[in-house]
Amino acid sequence: MASALEDPNLEHNFKGHKDVVTSVDFNPNNKQLATTSIDKCLMIWNLKPQTRAYRFTGHKDAVMSVHFSPSGHLVASASRDKTVRLWTPNVKGASTTFTAHSAVVRSVNFSCDGNFLVTAADDKSIKVWNTHQQRFLLSFKGHNNWVRSARFSPDGRLVVSCSDDRTVKIWDTVSRECINTFTEHRGFANFVDFNPSGTCIASAGTDNTVKLWDIRINKLLQHYQVHSASVNCLSFHPSGNYLITASSDCTLKIMDLLEGRLLYTLHGHQVLVWKTNFDSIPYNHILKGLHVRTNPDPAPHITDIHPRVPHLHTSGPQTIQINPRTHIADMQSSDPPVVDIGIDFFSKHKSRAAESHCASIITNEVNSSLDPSCQVCSLGMDPASGDPGATSNLEDHTGIPPTLANTLGHIVQQLDVLTQTVSILEQRLTMTEDKLQECLDNQQTAQQVKSS
Repeated sequence: MASALEDPNLEHNFKGHKDVVTSVDFNPNNKQLATTSIDKCLMIWNLKPQTRAYRFTGHKDAVMSVHFSPSGHLVASASRDKTVRLWTPNVKGASTTFTAHSAVVRSVNFSCDGNFLVTAADDKSIKVWNTHQQRFLLSFKGHNNWVRSARFSPDGRLVVSCSDDRTVKIWDTVSRECINTFTEHRGFANFVDFNPSGTCIASAGTDNTVKLWDIRINKLLQHYQVHSASVNCLSFHPSGNYLITASSDCTLKIMDLLEGRLLYTLHGHQVLVWKTNFDSIPYNHILKGLHVRTNPDPAPHITDIHPRVPHLHTSGPQTIQINPRTHIADMQSSDPPVVDIGIDFFSKHKSRAAESHCASIITNEVNSSLDPSCQVCSLGMDPASGDPGATSNLEDHTGIPPTLANTLGHIVQQLDVLTQTVSILEQRLTMTEDKLQECLDNQQTAQQVKSS
């Protein structure tokens, strides 16, 4: 067993998305990684080196969230096209889709038993679904603005959500009522989740902060201000002792929750997979090897996050910063070959075209096995039916000239840019409102002091 905590090192570097990556999730079997993007695609990466990756197309707009089922046999994705899709993460790429909300769906999450799915959307609602029947079960309504994220507790009894109304709410799935609301963020939270024991929740905010609450006593435990821009996502380590966060400042941060301090800063990015040995060493052994990182806080609780007064954290000399471009060479992976698995747009032309296309697939597969330079194989598969379709020129089937198709594609890209710009303006407006409110509060306080 290793005697000291080793710094994270870069394991894999995946390149394949054509736009911003919006969400990532590991398969519970630790053999695959799912990612989604503004490019409307879901990608399944195999962590074994030089293994094919799968690109699934089917959503008609940006894909905002992805989550593996506990068994790893299903992947759920949520999209701006108001739908949720359930995929099988293999070369067949079969999927089913259902319209889940009346607006952009921003979050999707399986319950720990895989029987239920919770979704959150811009229609201000949170909905729970039966996974296998894709049947609506219940909804939670109480937010008065877009709902960014919703997650089940480990036991499935609670749901936590966050919204642009600047609140984080806890819901009871039995009573269907909101049992608590937290309002400590100055902006709104982008993402929330339960810790592995289900006793605490963490939120990532547009005010550049990360906050942790103990839901048993409804009290803020820890407050981290380690990022210089909006915090977009977070994830607990299975031990519950560490938290990793991702931010618009282009960094990942790893916090030691028991010590209440920033431990590592990781730089990137497109899709990077890092390896740590956090699992292999007892926490008390780690503390012995990290004397320079200890702080004067009381001794940590053995089994849970110890409550303490909220405090700020800054990246100082005790924080180890790791940049893969300057510090670590990725020796494990190169750009993997990608299998495109798409919707069959040309169902009218199946018969002979399908037969010839199947033959071309076999030929391409043989060629690709002989020629390492063959990177992409377009299957033209219908995820819902599994029927192969023709992949001949778009103009042959639709009459759309390539120049017009390119123009339409450019327009769609510009609309995506405009959407992102509006989102940034909304965040800046929120920050301005916060500053104005702070000034008004200070002025009121000054007047009270002066009058007294």
